[in-house]
Amino acid sequence: MRIGTIDIASPVLLAPMAGTTDLPFRRLARRFGAGLAATEMTTADTSLWRSEKSRHRLRLEGDPRPRVVQIAGSEPGPMAEAARAVADAGADIVDINMGCPAKKVCRKLAGSALLQDERRLAEILTAVVTAVDLPVTLKTRTGWDPDNRNGVRVARLAEDCGIRALAIHGRTRACRFAGKAEYATIAQIVDAVSIPVIANGDIDGPEKALEVLRVTGAAAVMIGRAAQGRPWIFREVLHYLRHGTAPAPVDAAELRAIITDHLQDLHRFYGEERGVRVARKHLSWYSSHLPDGDEYRRQVVRVESAREQLLLTERFLDSADRAGALAA
Repeated sequence: MRIGTIDIASPVLLAPMAGTTDLPFRRLARRFGAGLAATEMTTADTSLWRSEKSRHRLRLEGDPRPRVVQIAGSEPGPMAEAARAVADAGADIVDINMGCPAKKVCRKLAGSALLQDERRLAEILTAVVTAVDLPVTLKTRTGWDPDNRNGVRVARLAEDCGIRALAIHGRTRACRFAGKAEYATIAQIVDAVSIPVIANGDIDGPEKALEVLRVTGAAAVMIGRAAQGRPWIFREVLHYLRHGTAPAPVDAAELRAIITDHLQDLHRFYGEERGVRVARKHLSWYSSHLPDGDEYRRQVVRVESAREQLLLTERFLDSADRAGALAA
């Protein structure tokens, strides 16, 4: 797949997720074969970028190229300004979020709320595309609600505005994350435009990825929640797409290294206090499929120091290893 002048080596991408796709997780996903790994959604209001949270969110140093920064906003001017700022910061691709269904985003007429206002949507896309020399992509949904699936019309409009690729979540804004994703609208969008289309929604393993590619004709798939606690899913999907067989499972030694390396990377990236807090959810995801994970999670969410968190995690992994359960 090519986005503008940029070749994407892998057709399996990491979806941007608030609170998940920070720099340590993006590096991990890329290590396992994700072709792209976008930042968490960042507000177009650059006056808010001075906060510690925004500085971490926008940190690109050490991020494998091509680097994708996702921005969201409701006005063309600020969106153009934000696009120029992330380009100056080292982004290779600017991604526009028009898919987030969160109420706090939609109340500001950003995210998927813009699907109700195609005129403003077009003004924003044009402003961002004009503001930067980088490829601009769009992540969106199939429509506002099941009775108003305007995804095909929005896709054509986006292509006309200069958008170079589309990622489509197979749900409407009203559906949020409930029910099953539908791929028929994504297939219609693939037929309607000449730019690459990336299918997103409910892709949780190699077989599902292949099925979605077959049903939609999309150029790539995008994986979100299924990668939480399982970043090696990108390697699994790639192997299956290339060879038609399941890859060798993650063994005990590799799983231990993945978890402890990720934990230490979080501590370094955020500093001890915040790193420990952020790591709790990742450790919960990693341990969700292991025996005695419930007891470990009850303990690990109370730990306050990086050293205690690492020691507790190593003891838990030792116990799981002895039980012969430490494998994906």
